Amino acid sequence: MKRAIISLASIILVFFAHTVSAGEGMYPLSELKKLDFAKLGFEISGKEIYNPDGVSLIDALVKVNGCTGSFVSPEGLILTNHHCAFAAVKNASTIENNYLENGFYAKTRRDEYPAKGYSCRITESYEDVSDKVLSALQGIDDYAERAKALKKIMNELAEEASDEKNSVTAEVAEMFKGKTYVLFKYKVIKDVRLVYAPPRAIGEFGGESDNWIWPRHSGDFALMRAYVAPDGSSAEYSEENVPYVPKKFLRINANGVRENDFVFILGYPGRTYRNRPSAFLDFMQNYQMPFIQKLYAWMIDEYLSLGEGNPELRLKFATMVKRLSNTEKNYRGKMLGLKRTRLLEKKRAEEKELAAFIKADENLAKKYGDLFEQIDSVFAQVDSSAHLKLWLYGALRFAPTLAAANFLLDYENEMKKDESERNPAYSKRKIAKTLSRLNSVLAVYDKKFERDYLLYLFDISRKYGLDIWRKFDRKSFSDFINEVIDATEIGKHTISKDKIDAEISVLKKNEKFYEFTRALYELNEQMQEKNDAINGKLNELYAKFIDAKSAWKGESFIPDANSTLRLTYGRIKGYSPADAVWNSPITTLRGIIEKSALGGDYKLPERLAEIYSSPDYGSFFDADLNSVPVDILYDTDTTGGNSGSPVLNAKGELVGLNFDRAFEATINDFAWDESYSRSIGVDIRYILWTLEKVSNANALLKELGAGIK
Repeated sequence: MKRAIISLASIILVFFAHTVSAGEGMYPLSELKKLDFAKLGFEISGKEIYNPDGVSLIDALVKVNGCTGSFVSPEGLILTNHHCAFAAVKNASTIENNYLENGFYAKTRRDEYPAKGYSCRITESYEDVSDKVLSALQGIDDYAERAKALKKIMNELAEEASDEKNSVTAEVAEMFKGKTYVLFKYKVIKDVRLVYAPPRAIGEFGGESDNWIWPRHSGDFALMRAYVAPDGSSAEYSEENVPYVPKKFLRINANGVRENDFVFILGYPGRTYRNRPSAFLDFMQNYQMPFIQKLYAWMIDEYLSLGEGNPELRLKFATMVKRLSNTEKNYRGKMLGLKRTRLLEKKRAEEKELAAFIKADENLAKKYGDLFEQIDSVFAQVDSSAHLKLWLYGALRFAPTLAAANFLLDYENEMKKDESERNPAYSKRKIAKTLSRLNSVLAVYDKKFERDYLLYLFDISRKYGLDIWRKFDRKSFSDFINEVIDATEIGKHTISKDKIDAEISVLKKNEKFYEFTRALYELNEQMQEKNDAINGKLNELYAKFIDAKSAWKGESFIPDANSTLRLTYGRIKGYSPADAVWNSPITTLRGIIEKSALGGDYKLPERLAEIYSSPDYGSFFDADLNSVPVDILYDTDTTGGNSGSPVLNAKGELVGLNFDRAFEATINDFAWDESYSRSIGVDIRYILWTLEKVSNANALLKELGAGIK
């Protein structure tokens, strides 16, 4: 990577790696130079991991949509999770050729399937822009205007740093709210193709029964390939494109790992909220998570019911059900974990101590004396409108007709503004992504689901006393669906960028539907205005909260995860999830056979059963385990977005592929604890074994450099 000219003053003030416990921490690039790598257990230097003046392991990392991936060959081959490539596999599938169920293997480059909607991002550089961002907010006292100004300056800096001609996009990441802002530049690769996916019974063995659970026996991996134009520039799919040549690719260590081995992970973790006050956690625990969990559970049941006995619908709904199920169970785990650990009570007790510390110091009392009263006052506003905000999210995100209409109205409104004034989702850089997200909902339109879901939303609005559809009772609203919503074409097909204006015209011609959706849109706009004011105030209060807490603890903190590149480290380690229970950190093929007797989510692929019954287990049998290793457990600090992250040994060699956390560790987003925070990955030996024995993919094994023993 080429070093960006940066000012790390504000970052240095808030990051001191030596103050953080050995296991906790998702370290950003700026912090790696502060780690004592040899002391921690690394057998490579910090520069071998990240070298801004040369090539390093970081250059092998790639962001694949919302997941992480890594280059594993000099020809652009990317290793990521099966669940990250799930939509690509589903899109390639038909009832006649169901690659989702049976697996996909492109034996030649010509067979590699275009993964529509997928792209790759490679981190090029970073630059601290805190001074530029904060100076743009000076003199703005109105909190709603302050929030808008923040969005504007972040968007402007990103636009200035982006280089569309060279396929470089930029984003400003908020490292600490109201304090620290870093501009990241990314190389974008637009042509991504599916190369290999195991049969579904391997790729998600255990299904939802085992999701977020240890012990695990899933082969959650897939291979994709990045392509570019012949001149090396990024280009949309074309038969003329050639495999991308990465600066760096990861080397595989086919010997895998043993218990207590040191490992580390590089990846793009999504969002954590550890640096937020207890009032935020209270909102999440008592409002957002229960609402979303129940909403998603209803949708999952509805989709599964509609798809029962109908293979075509089951395939159509597969990606949506997969995504909803993952979050729904995650939220259930979080809610259970928060109650079990009493984290909210602990945070409140800690804040009482902090408040006493502030009160005892005259200078601190002047700065932060009413800090918690102000935070509580703002969250009283948040809580008072929580159900309406969450209801609008559900209505405008998952009901295809309402989602499409809201997008069209929003698009029309945003396009009247200057580029820098627009919602970033409608900027030139992001409009394609916004449209893709919308189309993922429109692609699963089903008349029965739409009708049932809208009636369900109607019932929720009455349950929470929301005065939204006050002119209707349930029967008249059902009649309105028949007469108006069923009749409209909006939301019943995907929308291409060049057809947006035509779709807006169609929307406006249906007067009753337009009036109905316009009212919802305006209500949502009012809510956004209120949110801007709240967020503007909270940004200021969160900054004070971090400063006060740093003064009290005598240390600084690592910023919450925000989808930027991070490093975390730990060891292959078991744990005790309950009294008198000990879980070992490596599972084997034997466990797959044992679970297969349960049927259902533990369906066993015929080929795997055949191999197990034979005496030849192939090149990746582990004599010490007396079986083929499958999944591994380790105490690194991960969260969503780390799916597909490479698990590396002390020498920086690939030994596994991260894909999940233990159920107890779903609360990692709010707190990390060595006793129960465990992440789950596929052992590299199971990946290689599946390629060798199940799929006879010797060409891929050769490209991976693993060979056959």
